[in-house]
Amino acid sequence: MKRKNKSSISQARTAYGMITPAMLIIMGLGLFPVLFTLWFSLNDVNPGSLVTKFVGLKNYAEVMSTHAFWNSLKITLYFSVVSVIIQIILGTLTALLLNQNFKGRGFVRGIILIPWAVPTIVNANLWKWIFNANAGILNKVLLKLHLIDENIVWLGSGKLAINMIILSDTWKMLPLVIIMLLAGLQTVSNDAKEASIIDGANAWQRFKVVYFPALKPMYIVVLVLRTIQTIRVFDIVYSLTSGGPNDSTQVVSFYAYNEIFDYLHYGKGSAICVIIAVVILLLSLLYLKAGKTED
Repeated sequence: MKRKNKSSISQARTAYGMITPAMLIIMGLGLFPVLFTLWFSLNDVNPGSLVTKFVGLKNYAEVMSTHAFWNSLKITLYFSVVSVIIQIILGTLTALLLNQNFKGRGFVRGIILIPWAVPTIVNANLWKWIFNANAGILNKVLLKLHLIDENIVWLGSGKLAINMIILSDTWKMLPLVIIMLLAGLQTVSNDAKEASIIDGANAWQRFKVVYFPALKPMYIVVLVLRTIQTIRVFDIVYSLTSGGPNDSTQVVSFYAYNEIFDYLHYGKGSAICVIIAVVILLLSLLYLKAGKTED
């Protein structure tokens, strides 16, 4: 028995010794930037020498007292809420369709992932060309169909521009939502489907009783994942509008980028980053608590 215990302890030490270097690297890469950003947010940083002077919560107070911050937060929340709602609705409808038996189902499931596989910068430039007021294909198609009388500057108006960004983001990220929800639908047994049909349940009743319980855990995952991604969105906004026109698409992460790299306000920019992280954490905890069940 003692030999077995010594052998187990020896194996455990060997295992810990082998994974410790990797864990230290992972913790260093993940934890150091977070602590560094937090430290910068509590200091007044000289942009030339990076010499810091501790100022406490001054950066947070200054950031939260500006109209630009609250405006960027409002734009971010609008982008996040509308994107997530649209993607969940379209994702559910498409997943239910792809869950049916039809010829070529495997091929359709495969090609539907193509938009998600396209790099974000490529996706943004593709849609930038589509939205081009003079040479864009969107205006040409709408003119051909007589749905508009003249070219529309899709990215020239604030309200229109943010919705065009939502459209671009949805085209890219919708396949991921579809595949995740489709995975949830695969857990529904054929017996449950057949029983609901025999009982005379309509489409809505079958979805509510049979499909929704299987999709609920995936909805929580999608909500958390997409909320995190949309609140910290940056690249597609940078490529399509660069925050314009007149800061009407300046999401909060782009606002932080401008503070750090354009105005060299490292302390304020870091404070904005910390605020973004806290908002994401709180929303994620809220989603998880709302979706928690006895099971």
